[in-house]
Amino acid sequence: MIITISREYAAGGSEIARLVAEELGWTVVDNQLVEEVAARAGLTPDEVAAREERAPGFAERVARALAISTPEYVVPDAAGIPDLSEAALVRLTETVVAEIAAAGSVVMVGRAAPALLARSPAALHVRLVAPLEARVRRATKRLGVDEAEARRVVARSDENRERYHRQYYDRDWADPLNYHLTLNTDALGYEGSAAVIVGRVRSMGRRAAD
Repeated sequence: MIITISREYAAGGSEIARLVAEELGWTVVDNQLVEEVAARAGLTPDEVAAREERAPGFAERVARALAISTPEYVVPDAAGIPDLSEAALVRLTETVVAEIAAAGSVVMVGRAAPALLARSPAALHVRLVAPLEARVRRATKRLGVDEAEARRVVARSDENRERYHRQYYDRDWADPLNYHLTLNTDALGYEGSAAVIVGRVRSMGRRAAD
């Protein structure tokens, strides 16, 4: 079984995923996706970074790692660096998500996993939301920026996630019918939200680490 977590920016997705995984004894796949990909390609994250003169961005890091394991998707540029469009990166990410999902007992944050695994009978799809003002407060504290900048970051991130789902999966990211649970993390809190998710998993008759 896999739990997918889709979240509005600063709604607590990473924190709640960690709490759920700890309670169930499962694995979290969040921003560690690049590290997971690097490991599959036989590299450490440091080795991935050492191949560049600057700290790599997400797309380039994934491209470099996956160029080894799935070279049919990657066409290097004149400098030998894999040159990926967003669409190509989406396909590569889909491959990784599918492989991780097949292993089971995973809490996966983001990566459009609810869309990719929409028809999987072994998935619980969760969407985390919170009022805008609560998310702006969290973003201000997390990022160490003023309120105006935090508001811009929240809006830009949500807009990009909405675009990503619509463009590549013809899917309304915010539609509650695309999820099994939609939780207001401001009302429930992080621990309360995690408890609802864990309770649902257990009510489905799944052992903590089946």
